[in-house]
Amino acid sequence: MVADDDALLRAGVALVLSTAEGVEVVGQAADGLQAVELCRRLAPDVVLMDVRMPGIDGVEATRRIVAAGLRTRVLVLTVFQHDDYVWGALRAGAAGFLLKRTSPERLIDAVRTLAAGELLLDPAVTRTLVARVVAASPGGPTAEAEDPRLARLTAREREVLRLAAEGRSNAEIAGVLVLAESTVKTHMKRVLAKLGARDRAQAVAISYRGGLMAR
Repeated sequence: MVADDDALLRAGVALVLSTAEGVEVVGQAADGLQAVELCRRLAPDVVLMDVRMPGIDGVEATRRIVAAGLRTRVLVLTVFQHDDYVWGALRAGAAGFLLKRTSPERLIDAVRTLAAGELLLDPAVTRTLVARVVAASPGGPTAEAEDPRLARLTAREREVLRLAAEGRSNAEIAGVLVLAESTVKTHMKRVLAKLGARDRAQAVAISYRGGLMAR
C-alpha cells in the first residue's frame, strides 16, 4: 500500500510497484488516518509511508499500525537525509526507510526486503541515525574499549555486521562476501543472539558504540 498526500507521487510509486513481478498494490492513502484505516482493512504486507501528511502524520500512523499488532511493515519514504520525522518513525516501529530519490529498482527491492521480514536502512543516512541511537544509549556515544559482546562474534559474523552497519541488505552482503543469502541470514541470526540484540538496528548500534566500525 502507498500512503502519500502528493497524488502525483503516490500514483507514480504505485505504478512502479505494480510493474514488479510478485508485487501487488492493494490500496492508496492520502493521509495518515486513511493509511491506518486501510492497513486495518486490507492488511498489506508493506506500506510505503510518507512522514509529512495532513491530519495525523506518518509517524503517528506508524505508531498506530504497530500498536494495533498488524502484520503490516512500514517503509518510510522521505526527501530529507536528516529528518527528525524519520527518527521518530523508526522509534515508532517503522521497519525501514528510503530517500524518495531512490531508483525504481531499489524501491522494489526494498518492498521485497521488508516483506521478507528484514530491516532496511538507506545507506545515505544510516550513519546519522545510528549516531543518534548511540548518543541516546547509556554509556555515551563511543566506548573506550570494544564491547565484550562483540568479542563473541566470529570473523565472518563481524564482516556481516560491518556490512549491515553500512546499510546493506542481506542480498547485498551475500554479493560482497560471495555467500548464499540464506547463509548471511544464518550469520545475522547468530549475531543477534550473541549480542542480545532485539533486531538488526540494535545490533548495528552496538557495533558503532562498541568501536567495531572504527576498526
